[in-house]
Amino acid sequence: MTPRPTRVTLTGDGPVLVAGPVEVELPDGTVVRSDRSVTALCVCRRSRNAPFCDTSHRRRVR
Repeated sequence: MTPRPTRVTLTGDGPVLVAGPVEVELPDGTVVRSDRSVTALCVCRRSRNAPFCDTSHRRRVR
């Protein structure tokens, strides 16, 4: 039986969504884990909970 691939969804102006539990290795080598069924990873660099999204991308400063 072929294992199901991990689904990664790129959103237009928000986070990257990753299905299933995920481990993320940070630039300093630290590994953080999320056991959620879908994890939102921040790509806007505004999150105070990096690398996880805290919806800061919704507050745009013009």
